[in-house]
Amino acid sequence: MSLLVNPQKPAYRTKSILVHDYCGHPFTAELSRQLAANGWRVMHAYFAQDGGPKGQNEYREGDPDCLTFHPLNIPFRYSKTNFLKRRKGDVAYGRELRRFLEINEPDIVLSGNTPTDAQEFISKYCKDFKKEFIFWCQDFYSLAVKKILGKKNLMVGKIVGEYYAFRERRQMRNASHVIHITDDFITHTDRWGIPRTKVSVINNWPALNLIPSLDRNTEWAKKNNFKRRYRVVYSGTLAMKHNPNLLSALANAEPDRIDVIVIGFGVGADRLATDNEKYPNLSIFPIQPIEVFPEVLATADILVAVIEESAGEYSVPSKVLSYLCAGRPIVISAPQHNLAAKIIKEAKAGIVVDPNDQLGFVAAVKNYMDCPRVATQAGLNGRAYAEQEFNIEHISNQFERVFSFVCTDENSLHPSGSTKEAIER
Repeated sequence: MSLLVNPQKPAYRTKSILVHDYCGHPFTAELSRQLAANGWRVMHAYFAQDGGPKGQNEYREGDPDCLTFHPLNIPFRYSKTNFLKRRKGDVAYGRELRRFLEINEPDIVLSGNTPTDAQEFISKYCKDFKKEFIFWCQDFYSLAVKKILGKKNLMVGKIVGEYYAFRERRQMRNASHVIHITDDFITHTDRWGIPRTKVSVINNWPALNLIPSLDRNTEWAKKNNFKRRYRVVYSGTLAMKHNPNLLSALANAEPDRIDVIVIGFGVGADRLATDNEKYPNLSIFPIQPIEVFPEVLATADILVAVIEESAGEYSVPSKVLSYLCAGRPIVISAPQHNLAAKIIKEAKAGIVVDPNDQLGFVAAVKNYMDCPRVATQAGLNGRAYAEQEFNIEHISNQFERVFSFVCTDENSLHPSGSTKEAIER
């Protein structure tokens, strides 16, 4: 998909914008490229030491001159398995962000996927220097902390969760605008007293132009010499909010017919790696480069995703959006109300199974193995949905309407007089 350059630059486009995506995902890099093509001066920053899936986070031939990429680091190893060490890393990263902001002085900061401790430095910088801060809410960090720590100690989870809820709520209240990735999040910010007049919803999307639908006999598949008739692929972060036991159960259910292929990062992937000897048909790989990612997905006959019931309230597995592009049937274990589950059902691209239904998860995969025509149609439906819904030019226009709105004089910092309808026009 080519970028359409808009030669007409409204006055607000003379401003510079920092697109900050802590994780460095492919879709956010695509947004930065399109915004730069539309006339914005764009800096794209991300945490280089995060081990999750990465996009094309460097300047490439054909990119606009007004686009720059900035990998940021901290001076020690980052930990996601130890809460206190992780918090120390997030604070160190926040300080690095603050230094970057003070040096580069963007007019607008759009920040998502960012831990609350690091986001605090962005929020304070924008308040101190009267810059526009747009809180891009990809999930609720405070809810995740409460539920994850609460599994170990209910009281600790509640206390720490409330502390982060206070900080997260304050950041949203101080922001010029809040962008949610799903309507489901609005109920939570309503409870926090965030006016709906300063909240918009822009659903996430995959980097469609980077994920063509390919034949299953890819070079990546040949190199790894998968031997069984069917291949089931999980690709993406496999963290504590996921249930890796479903994947090992799937490997155990069909040891002779299925290769279960996990391309993952996180404690869940580490846990599955210990099952390799027990399940010879279970293969664990590190996150693959974005250039290889389409081949990884195309290797699959069936793509799977998992998210626990407790995580469904605050997290949307964006890997499902990339799955749609690949043109393969999807089986997702997730709460029925989760946005990813809703999209799968709307697109008729797969089967949604309740998170606690292990037998149902295995049965859904077997259903597609035994009904190839049904599987093929589900894959075609998913690709058609992706091509219809994930147009980066339309998506970037939605962000630009937010930028232009917060940049108007009467709505400059903390636009209490703003309206969602004005942004959507």
